[in-house]
Amino acid sequence: MDKVHDIPFNRAGVEGSELAYLEAALRSGHTQSSGEFTKKAAAVLREETGAAEVLLTTSCTSALELSAMLLNLEPGDTVIVPSFTFTTTALAFVRQGARLVFCDIEADTLGLDPEHLESLLDDRVRAVVPVHYAGVPCDVAGIRKVLASRPEVAVIEDNAHGLFGRWHGEPLGSLGRFATQSFHDTKNIVCGEGGALVLNDAADVDRARVLYDKGTNRQAFFLGQVDKYSWKDVGSSFGLSDLLAAYLYAQLEQRDVIQAKRRAVFETYQRLLAPHCDDLGLRLPVLPDGTESAYHMFYVLLADNASRDTVLSRMREHGVQSTFHYVPLHSSDAGRRFAVRETECPVTTDISGRLLRLPFFNNLSVGDIERVTSVFLSAVSEADHEVAS
Repeated sequence: MDKVHDIPFNRAGVEGSELAYLEAALRSGHTQSSGEFTKKAAAVLREETGAAEVLLTTSCTSALELSAMLLNLEPGDTVIVPSFTFTTTALAFVRQGARLVFCDIEADTLGLDPEHLESLLDDRVRAVVPVHYAGVPCDVAGIRKVLASRPEVAVIEDNAHGLFGRWHGEPLGSLGRFATQSFHDTKNIVCGEGGALVLNDAADVDRARVLYDKGTNRQAFFLGQVDKYSWKDVGSSFGLSDLLAAYLYAQLEQRDVIQAKRRAVFETYQRLLAPHCDDLGLRLPVLPDGTESAYHMFYVLLADNASRDTVLSRMREHGVQSTFHYVPLHSSDAGRRFAVRETECPVTTDISGRLLRLPFFNNLSVGDIERVTSVFLSAVSEADHEVAS
């Protein structure tokens, strides 16, 4: 009998003209940033989000760092970020001198909790950074209501999970002053490593281009706005190589196909697992009314931390590579160091200990999904039996 193959957590796929466009970029002689494929990919993202400008970056981390630079942060300024997120959501603002305030998440969307946010606001807050976890829109209406009287507080969407999701018809990535995107190998649309800063306010575009291009007005020169370019401001080298932009553009051309595949994977998991939730004490992702998911991942919440860890271990023993997710930032060493004060984030702590992510990628077959589900359910039943005995 053939050995059963392992099922990886993620596998990036070639979906269209990636190889042809990489060859075209090489043959063009322009492999650095700001080439033709960069322009084409940015144009697609502007069309999808309605942005004033989109700047392709080397990562979502660098896009966050660029957004932080644009805030002109001063000593004493603070930025509110969810504790349940990746480190760079917070790190980007620390690097610009801000202190952090960690906000808890909602139990349903796993996005920023508006009620907790309201209790954290004071005159030192310069920005709030919502995350659309797993591609599910957070409570945008609640956040907007809390910030309605605080127009000076910038909203920066960390939209690493959310490209092509929607909140009441509005594209995720269009809901704040800035948004950041990720094209890392684990995301829906990939190029190995890459990101983008989405600029939704035209007033930010000129300075963003300067900071993006090593502090020079080089972009203005190429646009014919000045007759030469020179050093104007702070900045760094944020631009994505046109080789990677070629890969990215090929993926973006197939965005409808990719999203349809991911939705099918999500809905297959949901169909196979939903009948077992009540008996096994499981909770599947919640999609609020009026929202459209970006289908970035599929997670399950188990009864407790011990069960989650046992199930993870047993799935890996059977060749199914599932994983946990974020460790709360508010209780991390660096989180304690860079926070302006301690905050309580009990939902974050609870969710972090119980969440398990199942293998999820574009071309995960139905047969493999069925195997993942079977291994998962058996592992949960075994873990429950051990607890009961």
